[in-house]
Amino acid sequence: MPILGALMKSGTGLEQPLDLMLFATPDKIFEMVERYGDSGRVFYRNIELTADLAYPIIYLFAFGLLISWLFKRGFASSSAMRKYNTAPVFAFVFDMLENLNIVTLLSIFPSKPVILGWTLFVFTAIKWLFAVVSILLILIGLVMALKNNFKVQE
Repeated sequence: MPILGALMKSGTGLEQPLDLMLFATPDKIFEMVERYGDSGRVFYRNIELTADLAYPIIYLFAFGLLISWLFKRGFASSSAMRKYNTAPVFAFVFDMLENLNIVTLLSIFPSKPVILGWTLFVFTAIKWLFAVVSILLILIGLVMALKNNFKVQE
């Protein structure tokens, strides 16, 4: 999505996409939606319904498989740590909820339901929380796998 954000800004003059605005209040969200303009809102909605569906699927599998692979080499099979490979699933779910929320906001403009602004705030924050947790788990798995010389732990 960062690449698409740069494309949006250079190609359409749009500001930063809502997906990347952590802790944006509903007022800021509605201000951004208005600043996109009619063509910008259509462009952004199309991105959300196409390319931004693929991105979360890619990181879901990439992060989930990498955490699983590293944790298999970093922790014993009986370790509860092996179950944390599900963290990317939560990032994915909240990313999809965030995308649905953004598409709704872009589609119903100029209507500005505050509840949708707050749900976007919450979905974005939780998505990024689980994304950061996933990256931290990858780093933990890497350290532990290195400690065990990348040998599968029984």
